[in-house]
Amino acid sequence: MVKEVVSYAVTNHLNDPRIQGFVSVTRVEMSRDLRTADVYLSIFTRDPLLQEGGEAASAKTQTEQNKTFAAITHAKSKIQSLLADRLRCKFCPVLRFHTDERFKKTLETMQLIEKAASELKQKDVTEGEQR
Repeated sequence: MVKEVVSYAVTNHLNDPRIQGFVSVTRVEMSRDLRTADVYLSIFTRDPLLQEGGEAASAKTQTEQNKTFAAITHAKSKIQSLLADRLRCKFCPVLRFHTDERFKKTLETMQLIEKAASELKQKDVTEGEQR
């Protein structure tokens, strides 16, 4: 429920111009007493591998992601208020936001595997032509 409400709040109730790209709530970890919730966000602004400029483009992407994360963190009280309206509990959990790098690392790994596979295929084609 917390994951759904936070995701809905970020996409529909935050009008901060610093929020750019796609924000996904990947997971929520609740404390045993349900008073705190660690919310993990994946933020995708641009794919640095598809951009021109190498490291400069990657740094710009990281800056945009940091601004988006700061904007969401800044709106924590608004998101928590929306959560309190939806929950039917004695306490509303205090939200703590974190960036989730797992999904991004998985995508990077998949891209590396695809690149290695295409290089291997190209090598096989080149060797086949030489025979």
